[in-house]
Amino acid sequence: LKKVVKLSDKKRIASHLIELFNLSERAACQLSGVSRTAFRYRPRTKADNILRERLKRLATEYPRYGYLMLHGLLKAEDLVRNKKQTYRIYTEEGLQVRTKKRKKVQRPRLPLEVPSKRNQRWSMDFVSDQLANGRRFRTLNVVDDYSREMVGQLVCVSISGKQVARFLSEMIETRGAPNSIVCDNSTEYTSKAMFLWSKETKVKLSFIEPGKPTQNAFVESLNGKFRNECLNQHWFRTMEEARYEIDLWREHYNHVRPHSSLNYLSPVEFAKRAA
Repeated sequence: LKKVVKLSDKKRIASHLIELFNLSERAACQLSGVSRTAFRYRPRTKADNILRERLKRLATEYPRYGYLMLHGLLKAEDLVRNKKQTYRIYTEEGLQVRTKKRKKVQRPRLPLEVPSKRNQRWSMDFVSDQLANGRRFRTLNVVDDYSREMVGQLVCVSISGKQVARFLSEMIETRGAPNSIVCDNSTEYTSKAMFLWSKETKVKLSFIEPGKPTQNAFVESLNGKFRNECLNQHWFRTMEEARYEIDLWREHYNHVRPHSSLNYLSPVEFAKRAA
């Protein structure tokens, strides 16, 4: 019976015949049973060391980003073009993000109208968290539904309707007033201060139906990213530290972080191209 010999062994035998018996390459390959093409072949090593190291650093810096998000960051740095290459290195380095399996709930969905231009409609909602000493604080998130830009964040222990109205007025001074703002039925939004603010600025407050957060999907999606990528990644000791880290995250979210619904552009870059 003929013994099966691996190609690598045949190439090794051919090299041994050439070195030891001073045979020609043709004769050595013929005796060892390997073609001259296979004998001469040398595997090419892909020069992806720089890409690999940068991907590992980004995955360490943003541990909740999947490979598509990381690919968007690498593409912005002109380090990669093909997402298959990113995925290959991503899996080779074991950088996959573990996610919990969600139960699928079947319910009828109503399409949410998407604004056609920037600053046409905002959405706002609260997110709660706590400091290391157990003290609770709240963050008011305001997002532009068209460009997905984080218009502003108000971080405070307690936020009243007057504070919300004053904060919205400050943003309108620098950005301009939207036509409407989508919000839920919290007491801060239904307060007398917000009613008078709406009349004065002529900005319509569009209240969603009670118990239906999907009608405020844009800011709900933002809240999930904010909690997953910022609040859950830090242990705040003071309010000053919380505001500092939240400000850094907002700057990164608006100017750097790729957004899947924006063709993996950052919100600010998407707004510039749409202008």
